[in-house]
Amino acid sequence: MFNLSEEKDKYLIACKSLKGLSDLTLKAYKIDLKQFCIFMNGRDCFDKNELNSYINILHSRYKPKSAKRKIACVKAFYRYMEIEDIIDFNPFHKIILKYKEPIKLPRTIPLSCIQDMLAYAYKQYSVSLTAFQKEVTLRNIVVLELLFSTGMRVSEVSNLKISAINLGDNTIRIFGKGSKERIMCISNDLSKMINNYLSVRSYNLNYLLVNRLGNRLSEQSIRYMVNDYAKAVSAPLHITPHMFRHTFATELHNEDVDIRYIQQFLGHSSIATTQIYTHISTGKTREILESKHPRNKMFFSL
Repeated sequence: MFNLSEEKDKYLIACKSLKGLSDLTLKAYKIDLKQFCIFMNGRDCFDKNELNSYINILHSRYKPKSAKRKIACVKAFYRYMEIEDIIDFNPFHKIILKYKEPIKLPRTIPLSCIQDMLAYAYKQYSVSLTAFQKEVTLRNIVVLELLFSTGMRVSEVSNLKISAINLGDNTIRIFGKGSKERIMCISNDLSKMINNYLSVRSYNLNYLLVNRLGNRLSEQSIRYMVNDYAKAVSAPLHITPHMFRHTFATELHNEDVDIRYIQQFLGHSSIATTQIYTHISTGKTREILESKHPRNKMFFSL
């Protein structure tokens, strides 16, 4: 007898063992599918009308991006059951999915603000009195430099292992979403900074970044640290680690770096994902209009 909840558990196991999804992605899948199973309890999970009702509820309760993700998760679940011959018919083949997800420009950090944060981080290191303080402040400098210099996701920074860093040729092997791997070059200065941090670390751990308990520095700890540094320099906006990634890509595009190089740097599978960075910053827009617009060649006086 078909049991939706049991098949959901089997699917999650398959996702972990076969797809190599991250723990965060698996956690999101688990939440989304549990929510779906609760709704379908006592309902016909093959009825197109029931599925459309669930989709409508998601759209009414969540923002477009979240609703789209939850629907895609359920759709992938049904696709898995169809391929594995668990179900004879996939009702999603007769459901038309239309998303009206608003296009939002990525939120970036003013370069002056990043400069202030880095200056503050380096000053904190210079005034450190104890070995522990020097270790922590040096680690935080490495975090900020990695975020800004490489455009890495916060999860990629948190999970970066020493074995993935080649200080000989200044490269980092980054393991991104969906087990995709990419090589990123780093500067000599950042390479030396990482080497200095490794030489003063209190714990011998496979992960590069370590907390005071000797464990991997978590994504949340990095978020807290970035927020603390932003507050310390009176940043004019709330700053998250992911905004460094947006700033990295946007500034490279503003400097006329080809979008396909930026795609490779960010580890995007599709160029469509990277296209969001093809917007022009306000500063670049002003520069273009002031130098190129014909109105600037017309002179009038009152």
